[in-house]
Amino acid sequence: MQDFGDFANLDIDKLLKNAEEQFSRVEELQKVMSELVGKAQDEDGLVSAEYTNAGLTMLELHPKAMRLSSGELAEKVKIVVQEATADLQRQVNETMGEMFGEDENPMKLISNPDAALEQVKNAEAAYNRTFEDVMGELDKIRRRLDL
Repeated sequence: MQDFGDFANLDIDKLLKNAEEQFSRVEELQKVMSELVGKAQDEDGLVSAEYTNAGLTMLELHPKAMRLSSGELAEKVKIVVQEATADLQRQVNETMGEMFGEDENPMKLISNPDAALEQVKNAEAAYNRTFEDVMGELDKIRRRLDL
């Protein structure tokens, strides 16, 4: 009888349950993310904006905003849109932190490319170790079967 190591003790039901939980979390995350709205308004209340995953979804100018010069108005619009975008990003970061935990928050990798590269290197090293282990086991099996 061949020894299959940890594969013989693999709990398929647990594996499937974990996969279902992960899919459920992803579906919940997609739903929550689609409902997030970043909002901002200038200090005078002349310009308001909303930003979602679809982009700028609302830009409202108070009638008094028309009294501003085109340059002043343009600057207010740019700032408010940037603030609405930042608000959405903050909400996304919070949501991801709640879903994955702060230590496993994938958004941290976006803002820290060195940490992302380190995780990729660690994953590559783990893959290489696993591949070598599997190939070693397959070689043992081949030798036992005298192939």
